[in-house]
Amino acid sequence: MTALHHVADGPPDAGVLVLGPSIGTDTGLFDAQVAELAGRWRTVRFDLRGHGRSPVPPGPYDVAGLAGDVVELLDGLGVARCHYLGVSLGGAIGQWLAVHHPDRLISLTVCASAARFPNPGSWPARAATVREQGTGAMVASRTGTWFTPEFARRRPDETRRLLDMLRTTPAEGYAACCEAIGTFDIRAGLPHVTVPTLVLAGAEDPATTVDTVREIADAIPGAEFAVVPGAAHLPNAERPDVVNPAVRRHLERHS
Repeated sequence: MTALHHVADGPPDAGVLVLGPSIGTDTGLFDAQVAELAGRWRTVRFDLRGHGRSPVPPGPYDVAGLAGDVVELLDGLGVARCHYLGVSLGGAIGQWLAVHHPDRLISLTVCASAARFPNPGSWPARAATVREQGTGAMVASRTGTWFTPEFARRRPDETRRLLDMLRTTPAEGYAACCEAIGTFDIRAGLPHVTVPTLVLAGAEDPATTVDTVREIADAIPGAEFAVVPGAAHLPNAERPDVVNPAVRRHLERHS
């Protein structure tokens, strides 16, 4: 297990909402969610191992181990059960928790993720590129993937802030998380999930397409599914005006 860097906001006696980030980002990915939701819930956002201010242990990493980091974080905070919202790799962690640690979750929100990420064989190649060239090699391809080109034109400062998270991610942490994504496959477990689940897809996400994300909702009994218009792979950052109300309704329904 790895002791994760984390940031807590909101009333200390409120219900806890844990926020799990995507590969190549850090706790700042959820600024818009914290600004709106921390008045009602105690938000706990963390840096993945190998990211942000979390340690960079040697690999290999897998999603089971990344989820174990989150369980250790909850234990250290004395949190028996929480709501969980995860984006991309953070959403994979949430699915793993729902299958293997359902007793720790009150509700689950999965955003722009997959039960089995597309093109699994491409992830070791991406890991090798980043180990050789650093995370800067990924920056140019994120416009159109993380967020739409229109967002990049309209919000240049926010675009720069998001890309700076990637630029400062340690190469080994990013590469080892790539390998974790490449081996992740939770499809067989999802039909057994009993945690109330909301699944969100970005309408213009080329990394985890609407159909890819919908497979999660189709597999989890009773899961809700919604498409976020005008958003790519980080819908919570690009369209918080759509994501936050959907998340708030889900949390309130299951609190």
